[in-house]
Amino acid sequence: QVQLVESGGGLVQAGESLRLSCVASGSSFRFSVMAWYRQAPGKQRELVARITSTGRTTYADSVKGRFTISRDNAKNAVFLQMNTLKPDDTAVYYCNVALVNEYWGQGTQVTVSS
Repeated sequence: QVQLVESGGGLVQAGESLRLSCVASGSSFRFSVMAWYRQAPGKQRELVARITSTGRTTYADSVKGRFTISRDNAKNAVFLQMNTLKPDDTAVYYCNVALVNEYWGQGTQVTVSS
């Protein structure tokens, strides 16, 4: 059974940093696309960043230059380094892994105060 476990969320002030981690178990995701999404209250879930199995990355315009996605295939893990956080970054952040099927983590809350 595939499980994605996220960690690293929390409450920070604007301008500070957080690092989110997601570890997948139950299968090897070495050849998968791994991504982070987020959903703010009253808004649709949106893609934050994506990384392919070859390391190609894609970012939402709103986070370009501030967030960095990376992965560790040996650990079945994906990370999101978030710098210069803004109140608009406040949301529940979800890890997503897509191979043959698509899997989601339970979400981790990120709250940025002004």
